[in-house]
Amino acid sequence: MPDVDPVILDPVIHAAARLRITATLASIPVGDRIVFPRLQELLDMTAGNLSTHLRKLEDAKYVTVTKSHQGRSPVTYLELSTRGRRAFEDYTDALRALLGEHS
Repeated sequence: MPDVDPVILDPVIHAAARLRITATLASIPVGDRIVFPRLQELLDMTAGNLSTHLRKLEDAKYVTVTKSHQGRSPVTYLELSTRGRRAFEDYTDALRALLGEHS
């Protein structure tokens, strides 16, 4: 029986909420970003829950968070970093391998 490397799924992305966040951000073209309330609406998550998961993704350098102002209102922009896109691609490749699909 040949040695088979075990498939390792990135634990930062693997949590269901973070997988949803990462997949949503990965669907945005490179260089584009989304505002926090729009992502919250798309994912139907509370602000606190979304913030907690974004912090883990930001700590892993998978998500770039940019805080700004429009007039006097604070605005938080989110985008998947280059490292985050690569991690998501690796994650989906590993998942396909686990499921026996070949990319």
